[in-house]
Amino acid sequence: MIQIRIHGRGGQGAVTAAELIAIAAFKGGRQAQAFPSFGVERTGAPVESYVRLDEKPIITREQIYRPDILIIQDASLLDSFDITKGADKKTTVIVNTAKPKADLKISLPKANVYTIDATKIALEIIGKNIVNTVILGAFAKVTGLVSLESLKSAIQEKFSGNAGIIEKNIKAIEKAYEN
Repeated sequence: MIQIRIHGRGGQGAVTAAELIAIAAFKGGRQAQAFPSFGVERTGAPVESYVRLDEKPIITREQIYRPDILIIQDASLLDSFDITKGADKKTTVIVNTAKPKADLKISLPKANVYTIDATKIALEIIGKNIVNTVILGAFAKVTGLVSLESLKSAIQEKFSGNAGIIEKNIKAIEKAYEN
């Protein structure tokens, strides 16, 4: 089983990112589970969401304490608390930042850390600092757990009825995937 933990801030789409990974994985033939962890958070407050992927049915329902993959939608969270808790030297980390990975305050092997300036891409293509789909393009490229095509299909399903949002988000994930 692959376990993914997504860290972001309220309003950045961490919950939607988890849902999109699960939909894309399901379309690719895997079992998938996505769920959030938040309480009374508001826009800008730290939030987490989780995804599990497997070839067989997933029966566990607990939070993810030992992630195989960490997706960090806001690098400022690295300064707030230990979001790498439970991660180990095999954990893959994808961070939205313009900084080089050597400058990040992260206690995991830098070889497993991937950075992308998802904010820049989101502002350029989507017109808003909503980085969830952008960072998923990088996730697809780095991990190979979902294909770009299944991710596009998930976006079309999730945002059906809004062609403009679909078009912008697909363009954004393609650009992230290429980078």
